[in-house]
Amino acid sequence: MAKSKKFGTFSGVFTPSILTILGVIMFLRLPWIVGHAGLFAALGIILLAHLISITTGLSVSSIATDKKVKAGGTYYILSRSLGLPIGGTLGLALFVGLSFSVSLYLIGFSESFLAYWGFEVSKTAIRITGTLVLLFVTGITFLSTKLAIRTQFYIMAAIVLSISSIVFGSHSFEPSKILLTPISDAVPFIVLFGIFFPAVTGFEAGVSMSGDLQDPKKSIPRGTISAILVGLIVYIILVFFFSYTVESGMLVNDPQ
Repeated sequence: MAKSKKFGTFSGVFTPSILTILGVIMFLRLPWIVGHAGLFAALGIILLAHLISITTGLSVSSIATDKKVKAGGTYYILSRSLGLPIGGTLGLALFVGLSFSVSLYLIGFSESFLAYWGFEVSKTAIRITGTLVLLFVTGITFLSTKLAIRTQFYIMAAIVLSISSIVFGSHSFEPSKILLTPISDAVPFIVLFGIFFPAVTGFEAGVSMSGDLQDPKKSIPRGTISAILVGLIVYIILVFFFSYTVESGMLVNDPQ
């Protein structure tokens, strides 16, 4: 009996993609980046990164609409378009990159979790917390893909509420001047770009759901491009907010 494919564009592609795009970089590193770069350079970083992201997303979408897409996500698309040798090589690189991405998210979550609850943010504490969280989310994925998707809806609701509270919530920040340009001892542009860039690669999370989609040819292009554009809008709004409302010293020294 064939496996039932129940996920559409929103649940199968857009949701996992936008959750990965609006992740640890946005919460822990974006304020720090804005504090160093200022409004104009931060916008340049975001636009350049999203230019690369949307170009890649359009390429993947073009291939997805041209061929029959099965389970395997980006690897399947590449191997059927460029051949198994090249597809296998790139698939291995994607696997390694995804593994590092998971580590990045776990470290970011552990750092925030420990700091919020008043625990010591040490390497050992981060490793223990990250390992426990990894085991928990791995258990969810083994139990059911449907359960994992349902869990993502709650996480997305929490992210929407957190972003809304940042932008619309009351605060006592009164900067002496608007942060438009980099500070005097700012980190180089290319370093800031390298720190931010992993945030825009999250659209691959939606593409990887290709084997569970009702109609991959429609869902992958729509969900991927929508997630990239929504992420771009959110990042631009946050950059303007931080630049106009928070002192550069606070953004650099206390980005959380």
